[in-house]
Order: sequence, then C-alpha cells, then structure tokens
Amino acid sequence: MIPLPQLDANSDEPIYRQLHARIKASIQDGSLAPGERIPPTRELAGLLGLNRTTVAAAYELLEAEGLIRGHVGRGSFVADPNEIGLAPAPGGLDWEDRFVSNRAQDPPVPVAARGTDLISFTAARPAADLFPLAEFRAACREVIDGPAAVDILQLGSPLGYAPLRAFLQENKRVGEDLLITNGCQQALDLLQRLFTRPGDCVLVEDPIYPGLRNVFAHAGVRIVGVPVGPDGLDVEALPRLIARERPRLLVVTPSFQNPTGATMPLAARQALLRVAREQQLVVVENDIYAELRYQGGDLPSLKQLDETGDTLQIKSFSKVAFPGLRVGWVSGPRSVIGRLAELKQWTDLHSDQLSQAVLLRFAESGRLESHRQRMVEAGRARLQAVLAACERHLPQGSRFTRPQGGMNLWVRLPDPLDASELLPRAQRAGVSYLPGRYFAVSRQEPGALRLSFAGLPPEQIEAGLAILGRVSQEELTAARAAQSAGLAPVIV
Repeated sequence: MIPLPQLDANSDEPIYRQLHARIKASIQDGSLAPGERIPPTRELAGLLGLNRTTVAAAYELLEAEGLIRGHVGRGSFVADPNEIGLAPAPGGLDWEDRFVSNRAQDPPVPVAARGTDLISFTAARPAADLFPLAEFRAACREVIDGPAAVDILQLGSPLGYAPLRAFLQENKRVGEDLLITNGCQQALDLLQRLFTRPGDCVLVEDPIYPGLRNVFAHAGVRIVGVPVGPDGLDVEALPRLIARERPRLLVVTPSFQNPTGATMPLAARQALLRVAREQQLVVVENDIYAELRYQGGDLPSLKQLDETGDTLQIKSFSKVAFPGLRVGWVSGPRSVIGRLAELKQWTDLHSDQLSQAVLLRFAESGRLESHRQRMVEAGRARLQAVLAACERHLPQGSRFTRPQGGMNLWVRLPDPLDASELLPRAQRAGVSYLPGRYFAVSRQEPGALRLSFAGLPPEQIEAGLAILGRVSQEELTAARAAQSAGLAPVIV
C-alpha cells in the first residue's frame, strides 16, 4: 500500500507536484516495490481529500518518467527499472542524480495513441491538407538554383537573413529593428533572458498558452495571471496588479488569444498602453494570430498604436504558412534588438538561413498571400462549423467563446462536469481535446476545455462535437442523478 504523503497546501509548489515527488521518493527508497499496484486516482484522491484531477496529474508525471505503468482494466503498477532501462548500467552514471534543471510544471499533454482514428481538437496549427506543396517546392528550387544559394548555406548574421529582415520591415510595416528567431518560442526565451531574473514577476493572461507561461516559470520567474474575459485581458485589473507585484513584463495576445480566442477592442488596447506608459511597464505583444481574421474589421496592433515605440512585438510565419520551418521575429527599439541578438548568438550563432530564404521567396512571389487568403477562407468555414456544432451538440448550460478568427475557442461545460475526468472517456469514444487545467495560471476552471478547430475540416468538426456532446450529456445526467441521490459520481 502506498504510504500516505504529507502535502502542504500553503506551499508555492503545486499539490500535484508535491504528490508526484512523494510517490517518486517512495519508489526510489523501496517503500513501493517494482510490480506493486498503486491505488486508482479516485481512491487516492478520497484518502487524501484531493480532487481526482490533481492525483491524475501526478500519475501522468510518474508515467512520463517511466516510474509507473498503467494497464487497461488492471490499474497502475510500479515499473521495474531494469525492464525499462532506467537503472544505470554497472559502473555507469546515475543520470537522474546529475540533472539540475527542473522538470516542466505541467503534466504531459495527452496525446492520442498512434494508429487511432481519433478526431483531435488538441493542436493549434494550420491544416496540413491546405499546405500548397507544389508552390513551396517551386520556391525551394528557385532559392537553391539562385545565385545566393552558396551564401545562404554559410553562417549568417545572428539578426537573421538580411533580405528577409528588409522584406519584413517594408511589407509588414515594422518601423524599427527586428531579429529573426527560431519561432516565437525562441523569441520568448530570449526576452526572458534579457529582462528577468529568478524571483522577478511577469504578468500573463489567465488562462494562457502553456509554452508562453513555462518559458518564464522554468527560469524561476513568478507568473501572475491577469483574468481574460470576452474582451480579452482585463485592463482594469492591471494597476492593482502592477502596484502589488512590480512586474518586469506584461505579455499579452490582443488578437484571438490562445486558448480563449478573445480579442481586445480598440478602446481596451488604448487603455492598456496608457497604463503601461504611466507605470513604465514593458509590454510584449504576441501577435501571431492577427492575420487569421475571418469576421469583422481589422484592428491595429498594440505596436501600431504605441506612439512611444516601446512595445515589443513577436510574430511568426507558423500560423499562416508552415509551422515546421520555425521562422518568427521580434521587433522593437534598436537597443533592445541589439541585446537580444547578442543573447541569440551565444545560444545558436544564427537561425537557419535556408528556411528564411525559402519563406522570403514564397512571400515575394505572392504565393504566401494567396495561401493566407485560402487559409482565411477555410478558417471561416471551420469557425462557422465549430460554433454551429457547439450550439447543436453540447449539453444545455454549456458556454463557449465566439472568436472572429484564430484557431481556438474556449468551452465551459456545465457543473459538475470536469473536463479532465471526462477526457479518457471522450478519447475512447473517438474525440480528444485539451482540458482547461493545461492553461490555468491561478484560476482553476474544472469544466473548461480548449477546442482547436483550424486543423480539421467541417465534417470532422461536426462528427467530433457530436461525440463530445453525447459523452458530456451522458456524464452530466449520471453526475446529477448521483448528486440527487447523495452519491459520488463515477466516470468510467
């Protein structure tokens, strides 16, 4: 039997991380022997007075580390290190003892098993069936056959491929300097290195894209969430949070925020810039979805509205072209870009010039804009499909955002449904999504989930929501019947 661990609700470390560490220690010191069965999540949650989702998150981490193994119909068991290659070879190094970096703060994102026909709403990325491969091959040939091919294959500037930088400054109306990065994730990492130290505070939206949050959290930076509502980030909450937390940065996605799809109106954008100017706060604008507007009129970015030029903006080709090429950029004052370029050179010397040159040719030839327009047309149809399917299939009492663009919308299932507990049954029925806990900063919404619709054709969206609606309704009916009878609901 697993020793019941002592958990500290007042600790800064999340409860599921504490539980994971205690069970891991019991496995490593032999208190839990290889092959020993560990309690089901519901049983252990009852013994510890925790939410079942919390225990499930700890178990997911343990399984990701190879410390436990789950068997359908039998439960979870402590793994044998010798069978799975975790035990060091005789005389070899104990690698776990040598690692100094912290693991990710999130449990592993659930991934569909290979070979399944799962309809997956989990990935916020372009639809592969829309990739213009013939046009892209032509752009590749033109670059490789061109006179600059030899120079492109040499080491380049840490600032990025100069012709692409010039194109972006002219055609994307970037009035300041810019640095080409290995996608937006590297841009965020460089900004974290330049502006924050362990213990500093950064304000982010709550809920938020996990990759954005974790790049700061893994560096020891305190993450404080600013609530996101129908009109995006709550600007009225900023002065109080700034006075209390003294943040180094605010990172915000004004257009089609991930995961909610919310967009800040013009007045809110202007108000945010006024607060930032008054408080001398550095604003980082994540603007990667703005070109995927399917309804309504365009809004100026924070960068365009900022008369001081102090807003830092990150953008990328990944949402409108090919995410695998990893080409993004950050724009801002020359002094900032210069320091970011120094940091970038220390980490990777320079980004891949070939990808940048091919994307430049793809854009200069007009192929990129034609592709973007096709993406917008397809995105409009897919957005209409997901909104209609949510209306038609989700249980009564469900709420969901109604974005005008982007790739995601946010669903809140009616109480007492828990999206994390519902997920395994939904996957068995043929549909997957990401529960809200993967995006939470401090506000926990058990019934929340993200639907990423851009990568699915309308007929799959309809089929997936029909499954999710049926499973949700069945669980809701069972849970409410159990509540009425004074029993604990059971999700199977």
